[in-house]
Amino acid sequence: MGIIRWLPNMTVVYCLAGACFFGAVTPAATEDKLVTVTVQASSEAPGYEAYRALDGNPNSMWHTDWQYENPAPPHELSIDLSDRFEIAGFTYQPRPGGGNGTIANYEFFVSDDPQDPGRAVASGTFTNRDRENAIRLDEPVTGRYVWLRALSEVQGRNWASVAGLRLMVPGVEFRGRPAVVAMETDELRRQFLALQHDLRRKDYFAEIADQAFRPDALIFPSDRDPADVVLRRTAALLEALQTTQAAAALSELAEQLKKLQDEGKAIDVDDSQARYALYTKACKLRRKIALANPLLDFDQIVFIKRHRALYNHMCDQYYGIAATPGGGLYVLEDAFGPDPQVRDLLADSVVQSGRLAGERLCGGPSTPPDVRYDGMGTRHGVDTGGSFLSPHLSYDAQQILFAYVENRGDPTHRHHTEAPDRGYWHEGRCYHIFRVNIDGSQLEQLTDGTWNDFDPVLMPSGRIVFNSERRGGYLRCGRVCPTYTLFDMASDGSDIRCLSFHETNEWHPSVAHDGMIMFTRWDYVDRHGVVAHHPWVMTPDGCDPRAVHGNFSFRPERADMQLDIRAIPGSHRYVATAAPHHGQAFGSLVVFDPNVPDDDVMAPVWRLTPEIAFPESQGPTRAQVFGQAAPLSEDFYLVVYDAATEVPAIRGPQGRYGLYLLDSFGNRELLYRDPEIASQNPLPLRARPVPPLIAERSIRVPADQPAEATVGVVNVYHSLMPWPEGTQIEALRVYQILPLPVASARVPHNTGIQIPQGADSINLARAVLGTVPVERDGSAYFTVPARRELYFQALDAEGLAVTSMRSATQFQPGEQATCLGCHEPRRDAVPAPTSLPLAMQRPASPLTPDVDGTHPFSYPRLVQPVLDKHCVACHREHADQAPPLDSSLVTHPGGGHMNRPTTYYQSYVSLAPEFGFYDYGGRGWMDPKWYRTTPGQFGARASRLYQMLKEGHHDVQLSPEDLHRIVVWLDSCSLFYGVYEEEGGRAQLKGQLARPTLE
Repeated sequence: MGIIRWLPNMTVVYCLAGACFFGAVTPAATEDKLVTVTVQASSEAPGYEAYRALDGNPNSMWHTDWQYENPAPPHELSIDLSDRFEIAGFTYQPRPGGGNGTIANYEFFVSDDPQDPGRAVASGTFTNRDRENAIRLDEPVTGRYVWLRALSEVQGRNWASVAGLRLMVPGVEFRGRPAVVAMETDELRRQFLALQHDLRRKDYFAEIADQAFRPDALIFPSDRDPADVVLRRTAALLEALQTTQAAAALSELAEQLKKLQDEGKAIDVDDSQARYALYTKACKLRRKIALANPLLDFDQIVFIKRHRALYNHMCDQYYGIAATPGGGLYVLEDAFGPDPQVRDLLADSVVQSGRLAGERLCGGPSTPPDVRYDGMGTRHGVDTGGSFLSPHLSYDAQQILFAYVENRGDPTHRHHTEAPDRGYWHEGRCYHIFRVNIDGSQLEQLTDGTWNDFDPVLMPSGRIVFNSERRGGYLRCGRVCPTYTLFDMASDGSDIRCLSFHETNEWHPSVAHDGMIMFTRWDYVDRHGVVAHHPWVMTPDGCDPRAVHGNFSFRPERADMQLDIRAIPGSHRYVATAAPHHGQAFGSLVVFDPNVPDDDVMAPVWRLTPEIAFPESQGPTRAQVFGQAAPLSEDFYLVVYDAATEVPAIRGPQGRYGLYLLDSFGNRELLYRDPEIASQNPLPLRARPVPPLIAERSIRVPADQPAEATVGVVNVYHSLMPWPEGTQIEALRVYQILPLPVASARVPHNTGIQIPQGADSINLARAVLGTVPVERDGSAYFTVPARRELYFQALDAEGLAVTSMRSATQFQPGEQATCLGCHEPRRDAVPAPTSLPLAMQRPASPLTPDVDGTHPFSYPRLVQPVLDKHCVACHREHADQAPPLDSSLVTHPGGGHMNRPTTYYQSYVSLAPEFGFYDYGGRGWMDPKWYRTTPGQFGARASRLYQMLKEGHHDVQLSPEDLHRIVVWLDSCSLFYGVYEEEGGRAQLKGQLARPTLE
């Protein structure tokens, strides 16, 4: 127990068993003894459980059920005090405002017999509807058990509610023990409502039937009601378990199921009461069968409690500034038994090292405080504790890595262009990575600083991969959102190095079956921002990043995102969460097979939870129902789940996820739910095999020193997209993509006319690093700068781009990478050559730099000199017939989400919209051109301007270099600026060189 020191009408901090709590509570006597009691009710609604009548918080309450049964009074609260106490009376606090359920007539009982309350020791009518009612007994009564019976409600309705119940025992304060799991009846009701919801959607299930991982998880045309569904799915579960060593133990349960199936055939489907009773019996039998699974060879589950982030977006959910206070790191003990217990793993832990040495990591209140985040870098409200994120268990199950934010310090974003030398937040507003032993000892802080560090994963080498903002940069589609990408560090937090130089976000690293890093990457070059956040892999040292599938999928046919990807034991497949772009990391669960060829639709992907349509891309964004699957096999998983986020009939708070055992046949069993706060990230507490160790391919080069990688292409003609007939590729052009160093909400200018396929985002700034030759057999062998984000174009004999990547890649120092072709099918392997490709028979070609104005990119230096030499005077002379092509400054109005008014040269405004190339074609989500470049229909090849100049425009004859300058401009999406920053933009307008502040 613990001691509480109270101050009237104030938020208090108290410690109980070494854990810190925060919250507004009912004042009590100084240094009262705190006694935890068990509270039960004759009826309770989800989120309004019986214990809330004695939780000390007047803003919460017990309320009888009104959603399902709406029982009539009388209603009872019963309290087991665990010992005998002399009780002088009690106080009843109605709900604020004295609304629904406020008790009118009552009876109060005290007894030593839990089954017999005896005669009432007090009865009457509460007179105060909106403030505390104090009832003193004629004389004190001693007993262990207490009952408050509500005989009627002030408006004569069926309900009863209690915001606060205090027993008058001098020197003692009683607190209700929170329920470990939701009431069994409540869980059965929630699942019943969810199944009723599904049964009304049979047309939907028919549409996606061929995409279900197991057909049993669908709703069948023959399913009449929830009882039918549960009996059918339970039979599928039983059949699967009968193939395991549990078969013998299941024989009796199989007989019971057969009897229930016979009952189901006999009971009229219109007899709703009998059918609900059948449903209840079937669910209870299903639970017995499910918990007999031999894969449940552990009895403890590591998990965290946390509220959903304050801002509903895939990026903001992992900013410390958007963290909702509350929660902690826990172990669920006897997880599959009748009475699981929760252990606060950090209850007695003190940080041993780092800036927070000597402190406890406190999560604050279980009920969220009044704080908010505006999505633009500013947090509002008073914080009352920290927040936890992303636990990861070591292979020997002896240590846990996790992230924690203190929620204190300057609550505003720090805008600057000095990344990656410093981050964007106060260190108390950032997630940092910690490690602790499974018994709570040796709590260590591993990272610190003004960056968010989170999602730690222990690699087979002993190094730790994690997500971090240390790369620098922002997302391009508005607001104030720093990007985070993959880093790694030594096991003690030293030797931090960047694994990914990607310019947009990455999520949730994990270890693939073969020891590679599996993660989610947001990869969109000249494409729309809500596509292409799907699985990627790379080596543990950041080499050879490749998309697994989905990078060019049609949005309406697949989930917006696949997050929390985990390797499935005993399989080569993976499980993931199909989540929304404008939401958090929850949705529907899918299984994918990396060995199945990607058709840009659903070929490699199956729906594990088909009842939930992919949020945002196919269904409502709010349907963030499942998440964080920990696979036990292809058919069984620990998951988090909250039906209230999708089923309108399930009322109450959304996002209060519980821990569940889920199977692929459509069944799920609740293991634990805290009614006040979400439980997340379930991890079986047991040792697991260490994946294969992959040797590093890169070399160590200090970050401030230049480094190179070597790239080989076997045959550029080996391609997923057909080349135009007669195409001869003679060179590759290498571009560097520049990350956005200023928040997109503050970008002073667009880089050029908006690319319509990427209309939600700032156009990428880029630089031409140079070109390399392609041999007659289609091979190339060359060097490129390491630690830069790159993409390539294939050039014909005239130096025109035939096609261009709309994806990006990178290389580590010393990496030697080989590609079979130019965006070849992913499953194709490099064949054993009959002869060494020509390019590989010579040293690697260095990049040949391009003309002035390409690196850094600058329309004033690349294109305007050509116009000044050949065009300006004539167009000025014929102003009534020809557009002006001078370098006077004009403001283009822009238009659209991120295409703000921007100052350009007059010539750019005259040429780019009508004669430039910035539109890849395609007019919607189901058009392939929306995602991929069509070879031969890109850049100068597709531009009216190039054809006009090549064929001759009046007497204008451009030199090869001058025509080349126009070609490079057209092949670069007809951009104007090569930098995002205001100072650099002003310099470029003057024709000066301007280097980006972040590369």
